[in-house]
Amino acid sequence: MDVASLVASHGDDRFTLHERHLNHQMVRVLRTIGFDIDYVRAEGPYLFDRDNNRYLDLLSGWGVFALGRNHPTVIAALESVLRANLAHLVQMDLSTLAGILAERLAARMPPGLDKAFFCSSGTEAVETALKIARRSTGRSKVIYCERGFHGLTLGSLSVNGDEYFRDGFGELLPGMIRVPFNDLPALERALAGNDVAAFIFEPIIGHGVFVPDDDYLPEAARLCRRHGTLVIADEVQTGLGRTGRFLAVEHWGVEPDIVCLAKALSGGFIPSGAVMMRRKLFDALFDRMERAAVHGSTFSKNDLAMAAGIATLDVIDNEHLVENAERMGADLLSEFAALVDRFEFLHAVRGKGLMLALEFGRPQSLKLRTAWKLLETANEGLFCQLITIPLLKKHRILTQVAGSGLNVVKLLPPLVISDADRQWIADGVTDVIAQSHQVGGAVWDLGKTLAGSALKSRRTASA
Repeated sequence: MDVASLVASHGDDRFTLHERHLNHQMVRVLRTIGFDIDYVRAEGPYLFDRDNNRYLDLLSGWGVFALGRNHPTVIAALESVLRANLAHLVQMDLSTLAGILAERLAARMPPGLDKAFFCSSGTEAVETALKIARRSTGRSKVIYCERGFHGLTLGSLSVNGDEYFRDGFGELLPGMIRVPFNDLPALERALAGNDVAAFIFEPIIGHGVFVPDDDYLPEAARLCRRHGTLVIADEVQTGLGRTGRFLAVEHWGVEPDIVCLAKALSGGFIPSGAVMMRRKLFDALFDRMERAAVHGSTFSKNDLAMAAGIATLDVIDNEHLVENAERMGADLLSEFAALVDRFEFLHAVRGKGLMLALEFGRPQSLKLRTAWKLLETANEGLFCQLITIPLLKKHRILTQVAGSGLNVVKLLPPLVISDADRQWIADGVTDVIAQSHQVGGAVWDLGKTLAGSALKSRRTASA
């Protein structure tokens, strides 16, 4: 089978096939906002359409493509596995590559996290962490944070802090306790009964890129230790160098009991996740021979995923990507911060490394306030489309709104971006924010169209 020819021959059918057999609502979304571009190839941080126009991808597949797309080192590792005719997934056997990847991950973890469990996704890593916490402590309650995102399967959804994802799915796992992020008194109250198995958190909340106060995570960990509660760091998006440290918790010197990894661990090719934990927790789950298979995942230690993970760690080291993320992120954050005083709509910028957010809000001047109200009345968070759509259409920069109902544009550049890419981002962002302040211009014609579509959709839904 020639995959390239198969894709090329069905390229014009892509949207039709998805409308017929997959998520037709996503087709409508992409067409409505003009994101229905036919990307035909990718290299590093760039996407290319049929006319060979180059786009800078600041979605990174929601963090999957930390190395950019189609990195030759990872491709070579995968080709090597395929040529080797290895006997993998025997199940009643042990994977050498899994052992190597586990050892190399353990060497990068906080002290004591030397046991690994491999799985196929971030949500599966979170599910595993929850099970281990409940098994090892004998407790069932878990504390999680508002706005936090940990996945969409039942267990991870039960600790998902966004009602947008929880609504309509009935009763979730009992014993889950929600607290505001960055609120130590609320966490202390939730821990007071000494009956909580674990506190799970994203070091930086992905949906909105909310960064905690410097004392929050260290003090949260101290409170958990006092009450016998395990500390679970969900580093699915923040881990593997994204924030300018291998793990985001390193910014605050926090040593979790369990760390969840995924996304970038895949090298951008093979779905992969990992749970790193303290030995005593692992031993509580697999406590005797007859329980050796009490928890597992069919494809978790397949040789392709393990090789991709090993190659990813090599690339991160050899290309100094953690350092690049720190430097590029600091430069971008500085350039964005200078825009806050220039533009009324831009209220704040924040982030660490190459996990950045631009937060927009109600302006002061009457003319801009009227325009803002038009969009926000139609659909809360709609203003940000006046940033993301022109960024794509005019500057060929692909971005996303950071979450439902948020006026936050999120940037997750691949960790391989160059100084030229950084300037491309800074120039594009500055231009589209400036254009958004020209009420009556082309951008606000787009705003009226989007507002009309949002109101029409709302009327249809309520009919």
